Amino acid sequence: MKVIICGAGQVGWQIARHLASERNDVTVVDNNPELVRRATDTLDVQGIAGFASYPDILERAGAADADMIIAATHSDEVNMVTCQVAHSVFAVQRKIARLRGQSYLNAIYSDLYRRDHLPIDVVISPEVEVAEAALQRLAAPAAFDTESFLEGSAQLLGISIDEDCPVINTPLRQLSDLFSTLKAVVVGIRRKGTLFAPSPGDQIFPDDDCYVMTETTDMARTLEIFGKIQGKLERVVVIGGGNVGLAVARALETRTDRVRVRVIERNREIAEATADQLERTIVLNGDGLDASLLEEANIGNADAVLAVTDDDKTNLLAAVRAKGMGCPMAICLTNDPTLVSLMGPLDIDAYINPRATTVSSILQHIRHGRVRSVYSIGDAEAEVIEAQVLTTSPIAGKRLRDIDFPEGVLVGGILKSGKMHKPKGDLRIEEGDIVAIFAMTPQVAEVEALLQVSIDFF
Repeated sequence: MKVIICGAGQVGWQIARHLASERNDVTVVDNNPELVRRATDTLDVQGIAGFASYPDILERAGAADADMIIAATHSDEVNMVTCQVAHSVFAVQRKIARLRGQSYLNAIYSDLYRRDHLPIDVVISPEVEVAEAALQRLAAPAAFDTESFLEGSAQLLGISIDEDCPVINTPLRQLSDLFSTLKAVVVGIRRKGTLFAPSPGDQIFPDDDCYVMTETTDMARTLEIFGKIQGKLERVVVIGGGNVGLAVARALETRTDRVRVRVIERNREIAEATADQLERTIVLNGDGLDASLLEEANIGNADAVLAVTDDDKTNLLAAVRAKGMGCPMAICLTNDPTLVSLMGPLDIDAYINPRATTVSSILQHIRHGRVRSVYSIGDAEAEVIEAQVLTTSPIAGKRLRDIDFPEGVLVGGILKSGKMHKPKGDLRIEEGDIVAIFAMTPQVAEVEALLQVSIDFF
């Protein structure tokens, strides 16, 4: 597949890294020559320095025979014009654009992206994706990472293992015997900084970070088995009242189980605009690092603090201060992956990586076969791929034990007729089933081959 990626920033670079590792023909375009040089020096890609919206630049990038263009520059308008030029001049079939402006995302203007207007096939909004990720973190505050799969019937939970975890030093194969009715599978373990897909004989040790796929109804029980108590959230303080903070507060307002929310925003104009769009939420204008303001927000009695300003260091410090003042749960947004290693020493419970959420959203529209969603884990170390099984897929009609999954690949769950099933050797994969598969990045291409539709399907 020939793909042009416009924008060589963090998101563009990660997408290029994924696609290049799978032997796609990738060209990166950016008006910053240093970013282009970084991409070409570190990845097996071609690079063009120039403005992505210029027809001559797209022509040099090979748009005339490109299968897809991904517009992920820092400018919404450049991304939109790039897609228009790719469509009108070069007839590129698939166009994906990252758009941040909330007005562009308003449902009443959805006709804007029709093929006879502004032809964008997929619109990705980082703010919307991050807000949804934040809500999922709040739904499972005892987990450091969460993502929903299989039409909401399964959850991927990232669980940090403590000394008092009841199942440490227990081979994974014994978990099924100990908890026979539990629909949960350990699909990944990070130990001493290294992520791997475990084998049935592997054990869990203190300080491991485990990724567990569990049935949504079993989520609380799964957390308890792994030594975590799932508390109920009734009071939340959000630091940062921009698009992400506003979306989170608005969603919490609409929940049936009422959650009391207080938002702290430093910029007065943004604070006033946020307050105007919320009904029951109290919005405080001031610095989220100010101890007196945190006291005014009643941080000591809050169940969780969510720091989602546009500054990573502010988020980290605000989360640390809130925990020091008695808040039991701290979740912060961080764009810089090198800061993730500080989360444990700083006692921050969970984090949200906007880059990872955006990359995951884009990848699900790139993958072959009937892929429904993709979730990128860590620094692009692994993916959880959810896909529908079609008649001509190589795995259709086979029992799990008879499928030759490559090393580093584990099935987390299967959805059959709306019901989640835990993977077992005698379970047969049928047409129409939806599977959630954990795969280390080097094995993603092999997983795609198992999910792909053969040519006779068409």
